[in-house]
Amino acid sequence: MPDPISWSFAAPFLAGALLVGYLLGSIPFGVLLTKLAGLGDIRSIGSGNIGATNVLRTGRKDLAVLTVLGDGLKGTLAYLIGAEFGPDTAVLAGMGAFLGHLYPIWLRFKGGKGVATYLGILLGAFWQVALAFAAIWLALAFAFRYSSLAALGASLAVPVILASLGEWQLAEMFGLMSVLLWLKHRGNIRRLVSGEESRIGGKNAAASSDGG
Repeated sequence: MPDPISWSFAAPFLAGALLVGYLLGSIPFGVLLTKLAGLGDIRSIGSGNIGATNVLRTGRKDLAVLTVLGDGLKGTLAYLIGAEFGPDTAVLAGMGAFLGHLYPIWLRFKGGKGVATYLGILLGAFWQVALAFAAIWLALAFAFRYSSLAALGASLAVPVILASLGEWQLAEMFGLMSVLLWLKHRGNIRRLVSGEESRIGGKNAAASSDGG
């Protein structure tokens, strides 16, 4: 019979994984990059969101791309660091990174909507499913021309795909993350239902319709 887990031994590692993940996830790349570029505080323009879509409103496509990469890769890095110590620490580090992006302590817990970080964590956890997420996002975006709808649909599919592959621990983590992602997009959902959500490439994009 295997020895039961020693929680007194494991607890510091688990708590450390969650904390390290949170601190990595809470790095606000959109805010930092725009300030370094002399563009002021990104939270004072457009939707006030810290994600790449709002960064794009500054006219700096390069900064928007860097924001996507930074927000995604911080999730990947957090998960991979946690994975060095086992699957439980990997999951906690990934979850911590997602929470850090949504609720960063440095920004009074007012963060982004989590799509890039969600995908980054998924890339570190199961890159094949990350490709599936991207494919579903592209298919929905092409069919309906709504970025938010594409992200919401893809995030619904991920836990189902992971569960079908027998990755129950990951399915549970991404299921919880999907719930949080949907909650962060509740404004987008209201606009989708009312027909007021801006379409990709639309001339009159709603200032509050971005993700990130």
